[in-house]
Amino acid sequence: MQKARNLIVTVAAILFGFAIAAQADDHKHRLNVPADKWLSVSEVIQKLKAQGYSVTKIEIDDGAYEFDATNADGVRIEGHANPATGEIMTGYDD
Repeated sequence: MQKARNLIVTVAAILFGFAIAAQADDHKHRLNVPADKWLSVSEVIQKLKAQGYSVTKIEIDDGAYEFDATNADGVRIEGHANPATGEIMTGYDD
């Protein structure tokens, strides 16, 4: 009985450790751009337009601009733009 209890405690501790590591990993790519460094929504839309995108929706989400747009070929995309530069961030996951 004691061995089973020790095994359960050990497995629970390992799973808890994985959960904490996964949660920390989820936020390692979050930006921390000060508010006074952010471009306005219209500036970001202009930057995206200069990159060939037509923005249909834009909002702030997890420290970045999240947008829906169509590219020059009319393909709909969802993406994130750096709030300080307006550049599209590849691999940024909310």
